Amino acid sequence: MPKVSNLFEQKKLVNSKAYNSLTPKMKEAVEEMFKMIDNKGNIIFNVENAVDKVAEIKKINKEELYQYIEKETNEQLGV
Repeated sequence: MPKVSNLFEQKKLVNSKAYNSLTPKMKEAVEEMFKMIDNKGNIIFNVENAVDKVAEIKKINKEELYQYIEKETNEQLGV
């Protein structure tokens, strides 16, 4: 079973149902978020920090990013 941190490391450019269902603005935000995530140290802190920054920069609701992360993780894990 893959680790959640590996999903972020392996999926710099995402091609999934969860990603493809996003609006162009959200796809841009997700790509920016992945660029900001540092896989060293505390991955949860790094993801939360990236979500906060991207939501502020792109003027989007950070809950939408968290919903995407949950859908993407579930899809990749086959849940």
